Parts: sequence; C-alpha cells; structure tokens
Amino acid sequence: MSSGEPLVVGVDFGTLSGRAVVVRVRDGAELGSAVSEYRHGVVDRILPETGRGLPPDWALQVPSDYVDVLRTAVPEAIRAADADPADVIGIGTDFTACTMVPTTADGVPLCELPGFAGEPHAYVKLWRHHAAQPQADRITALARKREESWLPRYGGLISSEWEFAKALEVFEEAPEVYTRMRHWVELADWIVWQLTGTYVRNACTAGYKGIFQDGRYPDASFLEELAPGFGSFVDDKLAHPLGALGDKAGTLSARAAEWTGLREGIAVAVGNVDAHVTAPAVQAVAPGQMVAIMGTSTCHVMNGDGLREVPGMCGVVDGGIVSGQWGYEAGQSGVGDIFAWFVEHAVPASYVDDAREAGISVHELLTRLAAVQEIGEHGLVALDWHSGNRSVLVDHDLSGVVVGQTLATRAEDTYRALLEATAFGTRTIIETFERSGVPVTELIVAGGLVKNALLMQIYADVTNLPLSVAGSAQSPALGSAIHAAVAAGAHPDVPAAAAVMGSVRRAVHRPIAENVKAYDDLYAEYAALHDYFGRGANDVMHRLAARRRSVRKGLHR
Repeated sequence: MSSGEPLVVGVDFGTLSGRAVVVRVRDGAELGSAVSEYRHGVVDRILPETGRGLPPDWALQVPSDYVDVLRTAVPEAIRAADADPADVIGIGTDFTACTMVPTTADGVPLCELPGFAGEPHAYVKLWRHHAAQPQADRITALARKREESWLPRYGGLISSEWEFAKALEVFEEAPEVYTRMRHWVELADWIVWQLTGTYVRNACTAGYKGIFQDGRYPDASFLEELAPGFGSFVDDKLAHPLGALGDKAGTLSARAAEWTGLREGIAVAVGNVDAHVTAPAVQAVAPGQMVAIMGTSTCHVMNGDGLREVPGMCGVVDGGIVSGQWGYEAGQSGVGDIFAWFVEHAVPASYVDDAREAGISVHELLTRLAAVQEIGEHGLVALDWHSGNRSVLVDHDLSGVVVGQTLATRAEDTYRALLEATAFGTRTIIETFERSGVPVTELIVAGGLVKNALLMQIYADVTNLPLSVAGSAQSPALGSAIHAAVAAGAHPDVPAAAAVMGSVRRAVHRPIAENVKAYDDLYAEYAALHDYFGRGANDVMHRLAARRRSVRKGLHR
C-alpha cells in the first residue's frame, strides 16, 4: 500500500555481492534491504566458461552477476520494506573502483560475444586485478620523464588498478579484444547504462581512475610514446560526456523497470564509487573529516578546501566527492582480506573447534583472545601488504611480513599483529596527508569491520584521533540513495541531502593516552620496516614476485 512518502533506492555493488536499500527521502530512514551474492564471485584462477587457468595477479568478474542484483535484490528490498514501487522516485548506484569492462558500441561486454568467452581480457577486470603492474610502472616512468602536470595529483605514481594501465595491458596482450572494443567502461557507468539505456561517464572515476584533470586526459603524444598505436586510445575508446555527482544520468528504461519492479521513467543518478558515495552517508562533507570505508580493502576519502599534492595518494579531484571542494583519496589494498586469509589458511583446527563449541566465529574467538593482551605482549610487528600497497608507496609487488615470531607465538598473537598493521597503514596515510598541508581532524569508519570493537579501539589509539562510526550498516547504499534523492529533485544538492538523510555516531571510540604512547613505539618499528622493504633498501619482495610470476606463467603455457 502506498504511504505517499517519496522513497529512493540505493544499490551498492561490492566485491562479492550487491546490496539494495529502500530509503525514505525526508529523513533517511532505511525501510528495507536485500543482498544478492554474485554467482561467479571473484574469478582469479579459472575462467568459468572454459576452465582456462589464469596467471598470477588476475581478478575478473562476470557482468551478468551485476544484472542479477537488479533482478533480485531490488525487488526483495522493496518487499522487505513493505513499500509500494509507485512511491519510489529515484535509484542510485555505486561500484568498486577501478573495475573495468570492454564493450561494444551498445554496451555489450565482449565476454558475452561469440568467440570471446575463452579470452580473459574480454571479461570485467575487478579493482584488485593487479597484473597490469608493468604497464603502470611504464606510465609512471614516462610521465616523470616528460614532467606531465597530472602526475603529482596522483602522488607521483599511477596504480595498476586504474583505467590506463589495464587498457594498455589489453592493447599489448589481447589486440583482438582491443580492436573489437568500442568503449572501455567503468562498471559504475556500465550499470547506469543498463538502467537507462544511456552511457554517461561519472566525474568521480574519470578523475580518480581515468587521469582526467583540468578538463582533459593524457594527450595522444604521451600515449603514442608509451606504446606505438596506443595514441588514439582516449579518442577511440575512453572519452565520453561526463556527468556530475548527484546529477540525473537519465530515467529508468522499460527493460530495467521489468528487472527491478520499479516504475519506468524514474530518475537514475549518475554513477559513483562505493567509497566516495559513503562520505555524504556519514555526513562527512567538510574539510578534515576522513572517511575510512573498511571491508576487504580500505579506501580513505576526504574533502579539502584547496589543492595540495600528497605523495602516494590515489588522487585529488575537483568535485570528486561533492561539488565546490577538492576530493582526496588514498587506500589500503588489503584489510579484511588479510584477516580472512589468516583465518582460512593459518589458524589451527583446535581454534576452529573451540569457536564452534562456543557458538562464535573464528574471527570472534581470535578477537577475544587478542583483546586481553597488553600492547606489544605478542612481540610482533607486521606489514599489511598481502595485497600490495595502494598508499603511499603505490606498489602492488610488495607483500606481507610478520617479524618476531617464535615457537611460542600463537594464532591470536599474529591475528592482533595483523589488526595493528592495518591501523599503522592508515596512520601512515594520515601523516602523509598532514605533512602535505591537508589536516585530518576526525576519522569516520564505515563498512563491515566497524563491528569489531577491538579493531576500532586500536585504530583510535594508533592514530590518536576520535573515531566516529557510520550510523548505517550499509553506508554506500545509503549514499547512493542520497544521490538518487538529489537526482530526483527531492533535495537541492548532496550536502543538503546528507544533512537530512545521512547517519553517523560521533566519537564512539576515543584514544586512550597510555595506549597511544605504547603504539607510538610499535609504529616506529612498523615505519622502519615500511621504508626498508618499501623504499628500495631491500627489493626482495619484488624479486620474489617476479619469480612467482615467471614460474606460474610457465605452468599455464
């Protein structure tokens, strides 16, 4: 039954699933939600259609999984909210970035075309596809040589996760895919294309992941020098009209209305990134408020009132989060993924049995055991580079380290050291921002890891900052709903909508003075290891990564 209250839908496309939430426009109340797991998950070993093995550092996805989210999660969220679809006035979406797909002129992913199901480069390249590191290194080196003005805005380093590195990888390794491809599309834009029938590039990913600065991409002479024949990439495959965040990309098509059960013709917001869309969801639209979206990885975003060049940041973009401010981004490639890896591969069976007997997860058991330790009692310090380093070193050939293990080291010791390592990584990012003239006054955490109180207290103590927590368990979806409300004309702009619809609990975790001092000492050890392995004193990680790639490529020939 219709309530007469305007509603919006936000859909958050994550690494493993998509979540839809139904939100009331006047106050941000979340009325219902639903989750759809991706049927194929992350494809990082074998192509599902052919059984072909994948080389190291690959991470693909199957685009039909995303459409399944629209078909299942959106109608289920409407039912869970007991809402009338007639009351929904808009829909907004966000995606992990940088996740790319090669398409035809009308948006069909190449992996869905006859003859391309067995070609890995024809699939979606997930954000954590790191096989384009050699291409990223060459882009960075040439940009330095030519003194390209855009390079300092990305901390002086271009990531293998981004648009140009992945596109160059396709150009060099799969020319038939590159030739057939008409558009090289961020999934944040592709899903909006599926909803509206209209392709609109969003300003956020274009700026942060597509090296779009001051109204232009890297020029053709740069790209041609990078790889002969690649000079026309921007004009032929990438360039497209941009939509501002909060704008209406178009209206819901008849096909998408059938998928979702929503009314044809409602507003569809310009696409966005899961991290950046979270800032308004937690009312963090003022300078100094850093938002850490903590899940499998962590993305750090914040607004600033001016342009600064921060070493190793992922980017700074005018209007990249909200219009009228400079949006900054940094991040850690592995956080929750590291904890999950440890539990899956390094925890003795006795711990699994103890957790089962207690009726809790292994994560909860390890957290309980680690929480009773004094800081430094385990005698360990770790580096959080199991998925490489996104900031501030921007080097995905780096790898994880735990120093100090003995025969007395137990699983909870290493687990706590890994928790602390991710906090030290965030402190490194914060200190780099502050040294560059971008002060951080508050840390706001969103994402699935906020429920771990020990982890949150460690972050407050390590950073010596009050730690606020998102009021919503599904902040990216709420942020997308906020943008949908603006696109539908229900609020004048994103800050105004955030003030009404956003949700945050301020200063839930405060630093404890004696803990801060203890962690200062441990952080000094982390910083020494960080520079020793990450800044060229010992390149063993790069040598090992090169050997691993060489051996595994030989096995897949």
